[in-house]
Amino acid sequence: MTRKQKRLSVIAGGLAFLGAATGLTFYALGQKASYFYMPADLTTASLQPGQRIRLGGLVEKGTIERGQGATVAFSVTDNQKQVKVTYTGILPDLFREEQGVITEGTFRPDGVFVADSVLAKHDENYMPKEVADGLKAKGVWQESKSE
Repeated sequence: MTRKQKRLSVIAGGLAFLGAATGLTFYALGQKASYFYMPADLTTASLQPGQRIRLGGLVEKGTIERGQGATVAFSVTDNQKQVKVTYTGILPDLFREEQGVITEGTFRPDGVFVADSVLAKHDENYMPKEVADGLKAKGVWQESKSE
């Protein structure tokens, strides 16, 4: 093998390795992707049974119900539709009614969303970008004058 052939074979091997690594990365990311929905978006969405999604909106006033242990039920709304959510675990300290929230999980056959993670806004000036954009598009949420 000449020097030029060795160099080309090393370059070809490196490109093959990078191609395989890129393909595996995209495959892994595709398996972990969870799509973001607002409650009104769910009426037109075609979700597969057991498909993980992110559900965002505002915690509806008067819907927080504490169950046994660390189980909590509440509704997420975008002021058009609402979705009943159950969560077992410790809620963020700033979780409360009429605040922005993103939940991640799956739907049960009865239509209740079972969340395995709940994210709440962390101060009075911040709302998760996906939730804020979705609520702004529906005309429900507006930025404060200080922003």
